[in-house]
Amino acid sequence: MYVVTGAGPVGWTVAEQLAEQGEDVRTLTRSGSGPDHPLIERMRVDASDPKQIGQAIKGAAAVFHCIHGSAYRAAAWAAELPQAEQVVMDAAADAGAVVVFPESLYSYSEPDSVMTEAGPREASGGKRGVRTQLLRARTAHKANTVSVVAGDFFGPRVRMAHAGERMVPLVTEGKTVQVIGNARQPHSFTYVPDLAASMIAAARNPRLWNTVLHAPTGPALTQGELAAAFADAAGVSVPKVSAVPGWVLRTAGLFSTDMRELAEMLYQFERPFVMDSSQSQRLLGLEPTPLPEAAAATVAWWRDAVRQAATTRHPSK
Repeated sequence: MYVVTGAGPVGWTVAEQLAEQGEDVRTLTRSGSGPDHPLIERMRVDASDPKQIGQAIKGAAAVFHCIHGSAYRAAAWAAELPQAEQVVMDAAADAGAVVVFPESLYSYSEPDSVMTEAGPREASGGKRGVRTQLLRARTAHKANTVSVVAGDFFGPRVRMAHAGERMVPLVTEGKTVQVIGNARQPHSFTYVPDLAASMIAAARNPRLWNTVLHAPTGPALTQGELAAAFADAAGVSVPKVSAVPGWVLRTAGLFSTDMRELAEMLYQFERPFVMDSSQSQRLLGLEPTPLPEAAAATVAWWRDAVRQAATTRHPSK
């Protein structure tokens, strides 16, 4: 039996893939949400409650810890994530289960170079510092853990992302896409089903435990190139892509916490921001999904989501 905490795009996809492979899965969320599948048991559990977590993961072979902070803010992350991870790792150690974490590139302290599994992860301050601290705590804990690093997400169920609601539905509707930083700088984007597949493969291979891996990720793309891939998949004209200059976000950050938190990550979009996953691909025996296939699945999901939303708003039509 496998346990998945969280039902965002990563947790949902991990649970679906496991169930499709014939595995029993238990999803833990505060709301009881998760994929609807005969092999998936959905439970209402607070991931920060030691008693609830301990009971929920008894007998699990692995725990896929896929929750995120309540807000995209360093303060929220620092207040919520370390405690929740500690609770899960404590319970997993008692149960003899490995804990697999999806991880970002935020902690990498030399992002102007191509980021590899051996690269330094010593970033400090803000959200980047929180991620560094989480990685250190995993290394120090007695539980077996694996952290699987991904670039910015795209794919089915990915909404709140640079390549999510800010891009895909605008492309399919023929609207201008507005990105941040520089639309012509290469940037690594990871297809969420590839991240999920690599997390599952890592959980099943004890030789890969207690390491940091990179999810299979295709060649870096500019934001304009990714938008064009979605347009090709949708059968529409390549959209106009404009960029919000960094100085605009930094100025807005003087008055808005949300803009300040977003501006903190501008370095990822103003210069090349590239990861290499070739070493992990060899270890995992996986390759990234070809971009045309990944873009087509992403567009199809978004079109279905838009239709469902329209039906909900206007049920008689």
